[in-house]
Amino acid sequence: MRFVCLCYYDQAQIDAWTPADHEKVRAICAPRDAELRATGRVVLDGALGDPKTARTLRAEKGGDCRVSEGPYAASKEPLGAVFVIEAADLDDAVRIACLHPGVLREHFGGGIEVRPYDVVP
Repeated sequence: MRFVCLCYYDQAQIDAWTPADHEKVRAICAPRDAELRATGRVVLDGALGDPKTARTLRAEKGGDCRVSEGPYAASKEPLGAVFVIEAADLDDAVRIACLHPGVLREHFGGGIEVRPYDVVP
């Protein structure tokens, strides 16, 4: 089974980081990322750009598409990364997702949402 893992973070906390904080977090995250990848269960892993760079598309009457600046949902904890894993079941997916640095609340202030992901042929 596949599971999509959505990583959220506290924007104010990240905005307050100094360059030294960025380096410290990179050093802490690197071994966790390596451990996650070493499971062989990661299908896709990536960080998202700043929410300010997002564009939201909404359907309009007549089939037109309206484009607006910014993320779909504005929140204190925006979506910062997405990864997809293969797991036996939800419990296994949660165990694997716990290896991701996004669970380091003291650094990111957010968390990870794990949801079943159906692959559409």
